[in-house]
Amino acid sequence: MNEDDAVLVQRILSGDDAGMRALVERYQQLVFSVCLRMLTHREDAEDVVQEVFVRVFRSLKSFDSSRPFRPWLMAIAANRCRTAIALRSRRPVPSDIAAELAVETRPSMDHDVAEEVQIALDKLRDDYKTCFILFYQQELNIAEIGEAMGCPDGTVKTWLHRARAQLAVHLTRRGLGPEVENELHKV
Repeated sequence: MNEDDAVLVQRILSGDDAGMRALVERYQQLVFSVCLRMLTHREDAEDVVQEVFVRVFRSLKSFDSSRPFRPWLMAIAANRCRTAIALRSRRPVPSDIAAELAVETRPSMDHDVAEEVQIALDKLRDDYKTCFILFYQQELNIAEIGEAMGCPDGTVKTWLHRARAQLAVHLTRRGLGPEVENELHKV
């Protein structure tokens, strides 16, 4: 674990409120960006970020300090997002005809490729999407993603491969050329 993280965890476990604030300040933006990517709605992401930190502080006593903190935190964030997505899918949501039409039509030449990538990401299975975001956006390595998602390294590699393949198919269907390959690695 990062030495600073280890010290911070010990401060929190000893009852230091300033340590809790420091941990939130250190990781809030990282957690928010993962949640926003996975949930795509700012308000949902903000709610889940709060849930993540509540869960972290409740579970900190059981955290294995010999392991890195960041993958453990990302696992909690990914799990909270998956729970929120599952709950959201059970709620009836009014159809947004404009959004549906935007997905059905061919993008214009000046259409933002990043927006198309986000649309494609939203269509991925949750585990593929989580894996892709943790690898490309959060720059976790395969082992860290495996630890965060609770699966073997080989599974992470398979999910990344399948996510890339599905994204490429979607983007090709949307009329985007080879320049998308470069953009995928920026996501």
